[in-house]
Parts: sequence; structure tokens; C-alpha cells
Amino acid sequence: MISRDGGRVQVPSHLTIETVIPLFKNGLQTAGETPLVVDLAQVETVDSAAVSLLLAWLREAQRSSVKLCFDHVPENLLSLARLYGVVDMLPLCGNDSAQP
Repeated sequence: MISRDGGRVQVPSHLTIETVIPLFKNGLQTAGETPLVVDLAQVETVDSAAVSLLLAWLREAQRSSVKLCFDHVPENLLSLARLYGVVDMLPLCGNDSAQP
């Protein structure tokens, strides 16, 4: 499961089809949190479901008018996002245009 520390969300080490379903169902619970940083530093294992999860969280944040960015995105996840043509949709922390 994810852990929260104020506006920072720590994501578990495995983001695969087996693990993202409960994360997707629970959502980020963005109400009142602005800005929100999703820290992916602990993520080691990913598959295409991880990309879908990040996009779902991004849509949830946008619906709630919460500024969100993804921090410490592992290269294997960025590689999948590039493969699917959605890497530019992911607001990465540290980019001037994406920093909340």
C-alpha cells in the first residue's frame, strides 16, 4: 500500500498488474491536498499496469484541481511510458513546467 506524509505519497516497490488494482481502487484520495508529490523512489518492478495507474492518478488529481507531480520515476517505468507514447503526459517533479 501507499504511505502518506503530508503532500507526499510513497509508492510500494512493485507496481504490476497484481499490485496496482487495490491502489487504483483506493485512488490517491486527493481531497484538500495541494500540491501532491508521488514519490516512486522505492519502485523496482513495473509492468504496463503501472503506467495506467499513474495516468489514472493524474486524472483523479486533475478532477480534484490538485497539482500533482511524479518524483524519482525509475527508468524502467519511463521506458514503458515512452513506448506507449504517454511520457510527455506525466508531470515529473523537477521540471519547471511540472513542479507543483
